[in-house]
Amino acid sequence: IAIGNPADGFYVLRAVRESGGWGESATDQEIVEGIKLLARTEGIFTEPAGGTTVAVTKKLIEQGRIPRDESIVISITGNGYKTIEAVLDTVEQPYRIPARLADFDELYGRLAGSREAATAG
Repeated sequence: IAIGNPADGFYVLRAVRESGGWGESATDQEIVEGIKLLARTEGIFTEPAGGTTVAVTKKLIEQGRIPRDESIVISITGNGYKTIEAVLDTVEQPYRIPARLADFDELYGRLAGSREAATAG
């Protein structure tokens, strides 16, 4: 991903062709969406390589190349903190408060109130 023309690219393409397998590409936006999907559904924060794996797997399932009704395994080996800048502008930033219970209670009350307002409307 970080290398525009990886040294092993030729061998990967040859292995895919010789095995009768499939390959796919993913845009930067699809990679970020893959990172977010894995975090939201599995609680795993991955780096862009893992987001690519998720995005490409999703595409291959949608294309019918990977059956929907079978269990599959994908390998996610990198942690998202390694390249946090890849998603920094696309995720909600945390609330920062002083380490006092009163400040926590005030923030919790504000958030709970806005959640109730959103569900009532």
